[in-house]
Amino acid sequence: MNLRLAAALCAALSLCAVLAVPANFPALGGDARLTLAVFALATCAWIGTPIDDTYIALGAGLALTATGVISSDTLFGTLGEDTVWLLICAFVLAAAVARTGLAGRAAAFLVGGARTVRQLVHLTTAALVVTAFAVPATSGRAALALPVFLALAKVLADRKRLVVMLALLFPTVILLSAVATLIGAGAHLITVSVLWEATGDRIGFTQWLLLGLPLAVASSHLAAETVLLTTTRRAERAGPVRITAEEIQRHSESPVTGPWTQAEKRCALLLATVVALWCSEPLHRVSPAVVALIGAVVASSPALGTVRLKDALKTVPWSLLLFMAATMAMGVALADSGAAGWLVSGLPADVAPAVFLGVVVAVSTAAHLVLQSRSARSSVLVPLVIAAAVGAGVNPVAAALASTAAAGFCHTLPASAKPVTLFSDVPGVPTYTPRDLLRLSAVLAPLTALLVLFFAAAVWPLLGVPVTR
Repeated sequence: MNLRLAAALCAALSLCAVLAVPANFPALGGDARLTLAVFALATCAWIGTPIDDTYIALGAGLALTATGVISSDTLFGTLGEDTVWLLICAFVLAAAVARTGLAGRAAAFLVGGARTVRQLVHLTTAALVVTAFAVPATSGRAALALPVFLALAKVLADRKRLVVMLALLFPTVILLSAVATLIGAGAHLITVSVLWEATGDRIGFTQWLLLGLPLAVASSHLAAETVLLTTTRRAERAGPVRITAEEIQRHSESPVTGPWTQAEKRCALLLATVVALWCSEPLHRVSPAVVALIGAVVASSPALGTVRLKDALKTVPWSLLLFMAATMAMGVALADSGAAGWLVSGLPADVAPAVFLGVVVAVSTAAHLVLQSRSARSSVLVPLVIAAAVGAGVNPVAAALASTAAAGFCHTLPASAKPVTLFSDVPGVPTYTPRDLLRLSAVLAPLTALLVLFFAAAVWPLLGVPVTR
């Protein structure tokens, strides 16, 4: 048994033993005690065991249901949440986009305009930010971007440090730009669901886009410049670059130049229509999940579609959806049983809002060192952050968004996130080492935390989300 597992297990079992004594914490009800015990054991298992995160979450949800803390309707009803359907349909749309090769055309168009290393870095960053609208989940975007990276690596094969820099750039931007859209990460959907259950505040696709896109653009380009400066020297950045469409074509199965096919035109029009309808939700009042479902049906239709429905459904991460559903149920249990409120009841009530947000952002930024799953971090942190925010007089929407955005930083270790793992070991291509990650993390972690804090305190209030209520 490794040291981390032993420590986590001891802490969880100790808490369970303390909670089992009725004389301890007389203000804590039976349901709250059970919820805290299950939550502690689940968190311990997420931290210290190799057991699948989804299996642990389902076990925790089942335990809470079997003990009567939540009803079976609550547990199973989470699978019917519109956010779950939104993610399913978004993956079907992403499968249609991937089948047509539109991503390769976009990459050739954007990256082909670079003439210097800095231009290449920021054009690549812009292209990766855009993919957040077409492909849900960071792991899917990383898989889509890998062929583009391979093409760039072959062109720059004689400039090794630039290849290492690009290998680090791709996962860094993919992770930080996910906050641009509601479908950028499963953690976002968990945050929205927990916020709705706990406070009645609902964040739609358009509002998330308004709040998240500016932060995604700013943090992505800040990270790009940080990666460039921490990974390469001035001499290595000197000299022109030239990326041609022909070189990208060698690593793409679909054409990246020439006339568009009918399938590409239909898919591009469909994607643009879906995104436009998502962004204009306040005008037509049609749920983003319904819009996504319409788009998925059209994308997989025999006459107009570019992918068969059964093939598209194979790309849906069903394990992630079950994990989301189970952790949503855990969040409901924390809120309804009073466990979350009790956990934060001992916090001082006179904390300044800026200090409160600073602590939330700092803890959320560092949480990836303990909980490697982004969704698990939100499942643990967001219910507690919301309860603490209500007690401290801070707007729970601002606190939950700040926590979720800060938790998107997970670059310290190769195992901290799937995109980081994917780009850390690319056969035949020089890539980054753990030392490169640590050097980047030491600079980028405080920068991104300060940027999130700045947005929460100064930018989001201008966009309708004040720090206090």
